[in-house]
Amino acid sequence: MTDLEGKLERFCNRCRQNKLKITPQRVEVYKALISSNAHPSAEAVYDKVRGVLPNISLDTVNRTLNTLNEIGAAFVVAGSGDVKRFDGNLDNHQHFKCIKCRKIFDFHSEPLDNTETLRKLEEQFRVLRITVYAEGLCKGCIEKEQN
Repeated sequence: MTDLEGKLERFCNRCRQNKLKITPQRVEVYKALISSNAHPSAEAVYDKVRGVLPNISLDTVNRTLNTLNEIGAAFVVAGSGDVKRFDGNLDNHQHFKCIKCRKIFDFHSEPLDNTETLRKLEEQFRVLRITVYAEGLCKGCIEKEQN
């Protein structure tokens, strides 16, 4: 089984657990989201899905992305300050946003996953996701400034 097939199987199981129909629209929106590392907006997903489903509406894509967020198949990248951006990568990771080119990059730091503050939080709450979001200039923008 390929990585894509595994992700699609987990997605379909999650839909079933949440009593959602597995529609062609949901599947294509999910595939477009997980095939992107760019943390796309609804509009970017819409542009990609229209290549497969030309009659799909932006509203359907937007509602589908919000549904994916609600069932835990994707999430909204918090704090980006732009249009709502989505992430289909459910592995533990953090985000860095370049304030110049507006790209959002994934990175992973294990120490940020296992902080003392988190342990104290888990004594009182059931933590579902820790979001670490950093901003600055990416390597590409720094190099452009130096030239």
